[in-house]
Amino acid sequence: MASKTPVGFIGLGNMGNPMAKNLVKHGYPVIAYDVFPEACKEFQDLGAQVTESPADVAERADRIITMLPSSPNAKEVYTGANGILKKVKKGSLLIDSSTIDPAVSKELAKAVEKMGAVFMDAPVSGGVGAARAGNLTFMVGGVEQEFNAAKELLTCMGSNVVYCGEVGTGQAAKICNNMLLAISMIGTAEAMNLGIRLGLDPKLLAKILNMSSGRCWSSDTYNPVPGVMEGVPSANNYQGGFGTTLMAKDLGLAQISATNTKTPVPLGSQAHQIYRMMCAKGYALKDFSAVFQFLREEESL
Repeated sequence: MASKTPVGFIGLGNMGNPMAKNLVKHGYPVIAYDVFPEACKEFQDLGAQVTESPADVAERADRIITMLPSSPNAKEVYTGANGILKKVKKGSLLIDSSTIDPAVSKELAKAVEKMGAVFMDAPVSGGVGAARAGNLTFMVGGVEQEFNAAKELLTCMGSNVVYCGEVGTGQAAKICNNMLLAISMIGTAEAMNLGIRLGLDPKLLAKILNMSSGRCWSSDTYNPVPGVMEGVPSANNYQGGFGTTLMAKDLGLAQISATNTKTPVPLGSQAHQIYRMMCAKGYALKDFSAVFQFLREEESL
């Protein structure tokens, strides 16, 4: 079997680290960069090449995956002074798995296209656990003819790779999903809290909800009440999982998109405010299911 060509990976944080490791496991030589050099050390030990800047990655690899925290970070990595576009090769495939504003994805795609390269947005769902296990869901936007080339890499890190349409539609699918997730998590937390106050055993209430029409992912897979389920953040003081700050950010992106498209999202707006309040009241680093704890505290004021 021919040796696999190198893949660049920029952004080795909570999600990027296990994603890049799965590429290594599948036999791809990784050329890595992170703004924090200590994040790269582990990859150096795994035999990856570590570079000084995104531009250096673009010089050495013609397939690059980026996994960054926000729209400004993505702009900097692609179009900054030492960005990918400074040294990108013609025909390169650039896949951005960050969750950012769909309008920014479109802007980056235009800049990449001018350099003769291809840009696809491919945000993920599934969180750190799925990133480690290699069963993320990728929502991909971009030129359809390039989808199979992107899929070859993405299937090393995910079990579902879905083509959504033109650039930006991957981001659109992701922010719609996360808006619904936030709303359903708040609803689950409210219902569980009310039931407990009415004297119901939380495990019994969860069991009833999960065999009834109120059932949802937040109630049956990721229950926010401590002691109801094992192996979820609520069983571990809301550590790990998907941070409240990140949920607030994604809800902010949904708000921007709703404003731009004149779409009414009253529950999405309310969810955004609740998660922003949580960030202001010390929950920023806790998992987003800590909204249950937040509601319990609010009622005692």
